[in-house]
Amino acid sequence: MRVAVVGAGRATDRERELAYELGAALAGAGAVVVCGGLGGVMEAAARGASEAGGLTLGILPGADPAAANRWIALPIATGMGEARNALVVRAAEAVVAVGGAWGTLSEVALARKAGVPVATLAAAAATAGLGLPDMPDPRRAAAWALEAARAWRLTRGSPGASPSDRS
Repeated sequence: MRVAVVGAGRATDRERELAYELGAALAGAGAVVVCGGLGGVMEAAARGASEAGGLTLGILPGADPAAANRWIALPIATGMGEARNALVVRAAEAVVAVGGAWGTLSEVALARKAGVPVATLAAAAATAGLGLPDMPDPRRAAAWALEAARAWRLTRGSPGASPSDRS
């Protein structure tokens, strides 16, 4: 399973703690953690996954793979700037947004548009009122993401399929 953990590059201490625990729980269950590859929530989730023995994929906005945080095993340098957000969520079978602001909201919107299931953990004002499940803790968020990814895989097909192929 591939689960994207999205959130602010300038995260709060609490958001980083939650993202770390989420990354560790996902990796412990055998999931690949996908993220934007930089700091904040992305770095914390990648660190948690890496320290738990998991695989991390960072889809970077810039053209230099060396810009990835040190916990990213597979850096993908896109040179696409914020447009790389679409690649982050399309590489995943489920998305968990940890806090965040406008960039996170764009990832949530792109995921939902593509039919990828999304939940929040430490929901931010930007995602409030969107009707997304808000998880009470990282372990439940990981369990939700894995189940959502399994269901998505069974009912929707591969992440590379077009939205019209999934209707």
